[in-house]
Amino acid sequence: MKILALETSTEFCSAALDLEGQSFHKEELAERRHSEILLPMIDALLSETGLNLQQIDAIGFGAGPGSFTGVRVACGVAQGLAYASELPILAINTLEAVAQQLGKPNIIVALDARMNEIYHAAYSKYANHEWKIISEPTLCSPTHAPLLEGNDWIGCGSGFDLYTQQLSEHYQEQLHAIHTGIHPRAKEIAQLAALKFASSPSVTDPINAAPIYLRNKVALKESER
Repeated sequence: MKILALETSTEFCSAALDLEGQSFHKEELAERRHSEILLPMIDALLSETGLNLQQIDAIGFGAGPGSFTGVRVACGVAQGLAYASELPILAINTLEAVAQQLGKPNIIVALDARMNEIYHAAYSKYANHEWKIISEPTLCSPTHAPLLEGNDWIGCGSGFDLYTQQLSEHYQEQLHAIHTGIHPRAKEIAQLAALKFASSPSVTDPINAAPIYLRNKVALKESER
């Protein structure tokens, strides 16, 4: 199975190829240059592995939540490549991709959502290396994050980087550890896409691929700040 994956939901831009479990991954701090560097990154991966798009089985992309502009870049490029090569496409939640990167049994993921809010979800790993959603992805303030059962949770993601104290106080003894400096990457998007590709209901027609938006409002009026 050969999976191409794209991830542009944060200030990082990355692309990856998962070839039967062997991973090839490129990443760059892009700031706002995702649309400029993503296609050259994909071309470099294909050149490195000696493949072309027609030899790829499916394309996965980080669908969000994340930067509105960023997730649209990944979605748009994935759709274009999928149409051009008649490939199926898989939309992967970026919160789950962060959990996949850490790989621990019980994980709370919090990504910075700006406006003093976080994108939050909690996962538990179970059979077949799949993730069970314990707390559905949501948008909330750090002090109103969903409460969980148990005391063996590991926190990670940019939300924990920015709001360490608030989230630590909110979960208290429930947090076993906090891992900092973790963000969504195409490498884990590819891994999750490969797992989901085995179950055809997860495969989406390119025309139906869409970003995951948890916030409808992206800017505050002057009077609301």
